[in-house]
Amino acid sequence: MALIAKSVDGLDIAYEVAGQGRPLVLIHGFASDRAQNWKAPLWFDALTTAGFRVIALDCRGHGESGKPHEPARYTNDLMADDVLSVMDREKIPLADVMGYSMGGMLGVHFLLRHPARIRKLVIGGVGEYYLHDRSADPRIAETAAALEVEDKCTIVNPMAKAFRDFADQAGKDRLALAACMRGNRPNRTAVELARAEQPVLVVCGENDNLSGPPGPLAASFANGRAFIVPRRDHMTCVGDRLYKQAVLEFLSP
Repeated sequence: MALIAKSVDGLDIAYEVAGQGRPLVLIHGFASDRAQNWKAPLWFDALTTAGFRVIALDCRGHGESGKPHEPARYTNDLMADDVLSVMDREKIPLADVMGYSMGGMLGVHFLLRHPARIRKLVIGGVGEYYLHDRSADPRIAETAAALEVEDKCTIVNPMAKAFRDFADQAGKDRLALAACMRGNRPNRTAVELARAEQPVLVVCGENDNLSGPPGPLAASFANGRAFIVPRRDHMTCVGDRLYKQAVLEFLSP
């Protein structure tokens, strides 16, 4: 059963807690949720066995959290502050944070917005392309439109079609996901990233064409390091054994 924290704009933010030990907050990727991104690939098992207290939330628009249909409610600040609301609800002053894909981008924003609340950050499924200007990327609007259209047979772009198929899974609200896709969440600049003092691990699959390699992004942080998971792409990297090993080594005191 999910626990509930209240967001600053009144949404229910669902989350769950497992294990005991040093707190680690998990932020899932777009169109996923805490179970699909972290439980199913056995991250809960690996992390609780290693002595972590896992706090995994459903981002707004996803899972059991509130699902507004207005893009204005999916900003970086609001979504990062949802993480803070969960930490405050659990009375956690300082935590390690790991995010994957969209969750990794939110982890970056959380690091820069609330630096006193984070010890170490793991960014999965986000690489060099984060450093590119994507504000005018037509694929964002095209994918959002694919989520909104009634007849998905009209979708031509293979990537947009894949996102639509993912969003059509049971329990997902594709109009909320479209609003999330359209939300104004610009990436932070390399100058901003360099100001972060905390250790950061950037992990990407060797064949991840959505993220690019992890090295350039890791090098943008003052204390960043990169790890490449061999023979994995954006989807297959998530539960990889080597990814888990790299994270546990990085988070060890």
